[in-house]
Amino acid sequence: MTGESVTAVTDGGTDDANRTPEEMSLDELREEIRAIDQEIVELIAQRTYVADTIAAVKDEQGLPTTDEKQEQQVMDRAGDNAEQFDVDANLVKAIFRLLIELNKVEQRESR
Repeated sequence: MTGESVTAVTDGGTDDANRTPEEMSLDELREEIRAIDQEIVELIAQRTYVADTIAAVKDEQGLPTTDEKQEQQVMDRAGDNAEQFDVDANLVKAIFRLLIELNKVEQRESR
């Protein structure tokens, strides 16, 4: 991902919008990380909400908490997405494994 254009946090100037990370100051880069971190947390919150809804549906239908086939599909997609964005697939899969395990714990506790 080195050299790709990023969405720079700017003071409204038009020249800043398409700068590469190498052209940004340390403070600008850190602000970019803060914004990305917030987006990640928002997406985790959305994913958790949907997973909680799935847990409720499973409970209503008397389905088990664990669905190994579905978990494997999630892990396969995570690996595919990692490759698409040139990110370490093992790292991405580890994050998704953690998300899945946390969702399963919450599902078990809510039953």
